[in-house]
Amino acid sequence: MPPNGSTALLLLLPPLLLLLLLRSFANAGSLDADVAALSDFRLVADPSGAALATWNVSANPAPCAGAWRGVTCAGGRVTRLVLEGLGLSGAAALPALARLDGLRVLSLKGNGFSGEIPDLSPLAGLKLLFLAGNELSGAIPPSLGALYRLYRLDLSSNKLSGAVPPELSRLDRLLTLRLDSNRLSGGVDAIALPRLQELNVSNNLMSGRIPAAMASFPAAAFGGNVGLCSAPLPPCKDEAPQPNASAAVNASAAGDCPPASAMVASSPSGKPAGAEAASGVKGKMSRAAVVAIVAGDFAVVGLVAGLLFCYFWPRLSGRRSARRLQQGEKIVYSSSPYGAAGVVAAAAGGSTFERGKMVFLEDLSCSDGRTRRFELEELLRASAEMLGKGGCGTAYKAVLDDGTVVTVKRLRDAATPAAASKKDFEHHMAVLGRLRHPNIVPLNAYYYARDEKLLVYEYMPNGSLFSVLHGNGTPKLAHGNIKSTNILLDRFGVARLADCGLAQLGSSPAAAAARSAGYRAPEAPPPPRPWASHRGDVYAFGVVLLELLTGRFPGSELPNGGVVVELPRWVQSVVREEWTSEVFDLELMKDKGIEEEMVAMLQLALSCTAAAPEQRPKVGYVVKMVDEVRACGETASPSHESMDESSGVSDSPAVSEGGALSQ
Repeated sequence: MPPNGSTALLLLLPPLLLLLLLRSFANAGSLDADVAALSDFRLVADPSGAALATWNVSANPAPCAGAWRGVTCAGGRVTRLVLEGLGLSGAAALPALARLDGLRVLSLKGNGFSGEIPDLSPLAGLKLLFLAGNELSGAIPPSLGALYRLYRLDLSSNKLSGAVPPELSRLDRLLTLRLDSNRLSGGVDAIALPRLQELNVSNNLMSGRIPAAMASFPAAAFGGNVGLCSAPLPPCKDEAPQPNASAAVNASAAGDCPPASAMVASSPSGKPAGAEAASGVKGKMSRAAVVAIVAGDFAVVGLVAGLLFCYFWPRLSGRRSARRLQQGEKIVYSSSPYGAAGVVAAAAGGSTFERGKMVFLEDLSCSDGRTRRFELEELLRASAEMLGKGGCGTAYKAVLDDGTVVTVKRLRDAATPAAASKKDFEHHMAVLGRLRHPNIVPLNAYYYARDEKLLVYEYMPNGSLFSVLHGNGTPKLAHGNIKSTNILLDRFGVARLADCGLAQLGSSPAAAAARSAGYRAPEAPPPPRPWASHRGDVYAFGVVLLELLTGRFPGSELPNGGVVVELPRWVQSVVREEWTSEVFDLELMKDKGIEEEMVAMLQLALSCTAAAPEQRPKVGYVVKMVDEVRACGETASPSHESMDESSGVSDSPAVSEGGALSQ
C-alpha cells in the first residue's frame, strides 16, 4: 500500500534535517576559518588593536553580527572587508586575506601596507579590489589575471614597478582599471580590454604606442608618461605627417624645370639673344652700373611694399581685433580671477560691453591630485563638445590644454529676476558654492557678464542615470530638479545630483513643460511657473526609484510616439491587481535572493509618489528606509561604490553578466 501524503512527509523529514545540519556545520567551519584569517590579519596590520578594537573574539564572537568593523557577511561567510584610511600597515598582513575565499569586495584604500601584492587567486569570487593609496611595491602579480569576476581594480598611488603583466588581458569583465601614480614601465597593450570604461595609467614610466582600441580614452588617462605616444596623445615619431600640399606642388614644378647648365642658347653662337647686340654697343657693363640697377630695383619694390602695407594693414588689423573680440564675447569676456569689472571699447564699431570675471568657489581637482584654475586664453583653446541643452542653458564638455576636463554650463538665456541682477546672481552662486556633499556635483566657478553667464562643474565621465537606464539614443530631456537625467555618475561610479538650485533661475515655457514630464508632483502649478518643495522632491525621487525597478520611462510619451500612463499610476494599477512580479525589470528578476529588497523598495517608491503630499514620507524617513533596505540586502559597498554581488552589476554602468545595458 503506497504511503499517503503525511507518511511520505514523515519519511522525508530525517534526511532533510540531516542535510540542514550538515550544511550548518559546513558554514560554521567556513566561518571559523574566516575568523582565523581575520585574526591573523589583525595581529600584523594593527598590533596595538586601536583601529580594529571590535575584532575581539571574546567580546564579539560573531563577526557576522555587525559588530566587527568593516566586516560584512552573507550566507554565513565573510563577503566584504572594507578598511579604508585606518592607518593599518605591515608587509605580512595581506597574505592572510587570501584565505577568505568567500570574499566579494576588498577595500584597503588609504592605509600604509607595504611589500608586494600577495597571490589573491584563491579569491575567485572577488569583484571589487581597492588597494590604492598604500606603500605597495614590486611588480603587479600575474595571479590577478585569475580573478576573472573582477569589475573594479584600483592599484593607484603606490610604488609598483615593472611592466603590466599580460595575464591582466584575461579580465574581460573589468570596467575600471586605475594604475596611476606608480612606477610602472612598458606598454599598455595588455590592458586594452573590451568592456573597460574607466582607465587611468597616468604618472608612470610607460612607453610605446597606445593601441587604437584605447584611443577613445581622454589624454589625461595617459598623461605623465613621456614614452607613450599615438592617439589620444601626440603621434609617435614614426607616424610622419603627410607632406604639405603646397610644398609638394612647388617641388613638382621645380622638378619639371631643367637645370641651368642644360639650357640651350637661342642664338647660333650659344650666347643669349641680346648678348651680341649688347656687346656690339658696348663691350662690357661696369660693376657700378650693375650695383646701381639692382639697388634701384630694390628701392622701387620696397616703396611699393610700404605703400601697400600702409593701405591694407589698418583694415586687416581691425578685422582681426574685431574677430578676437567677438570670439571672446561669445564665450567669456575675461576669465582672470583678478580682473575688475568694467566697460571696454570694442574695436569694431566702437561698441561697448560689460567686462566680467571668472570667480572660483573651489579649485578644480585634477586626476593627478593637483588643483588649478584656468584663464580665458586656455578656455578659448579648449576643445568643446556639447553635452545637451536644458531649460537654463547648454552644457559643454571642455578639455583644457593639460587634459583637465570640466563641464561648462552656459546660462545665456536666463532672464528671471534672480538672474537679472548681478548682485542677486553672485549671492545665489555663493550659496550654491557652499553646498558640499558627496552626492552633489560641486560648483567650482562661475562667470557673470551682461549677456553671458557660465557655470563650471567637475566633469562626470559616466553620463547620467537616464542614459544608463534607457541608452544614449533616446532624446535628452530638458533641465530639471530630481530626475534620472540629473543624476550623474563620476569617474568612480558615485552618483552626484547636478544643478542643485538652478531651477530658481527659471527657463522657457517649452523647457519647463519638458522638465515636468513624469516628475512633477500632482499639486505643483502648471509650467512654466517655478516651483519647488521638499514634498515635491520626495515625489520625484519616488519616480526615479520606479525607473530603477521597472526599467520604464517616467514620462507619458515614449520616444517612438507610444502613449502610456504616468509611471506611478501604472505601477499602482499593476500592484492593485496583485501582479507585483510583473512590475520589475526582467534584468532585476534574473538576480535570485533579492526579491524582498525589491518589494521593500517598491513600497517605498509608491509611498513617495502618493497623490496627496501629506501622505508622502519626509526626506529623512526616506533616507532611513533606503539605508535599512541596503543593510538587509547587504548591497552597500566601499566608499559608496555599490556592487550587486549576485548579478555582477557594477557600481557605475548598469551592466549585466552578459554585458548588455539594462533597458
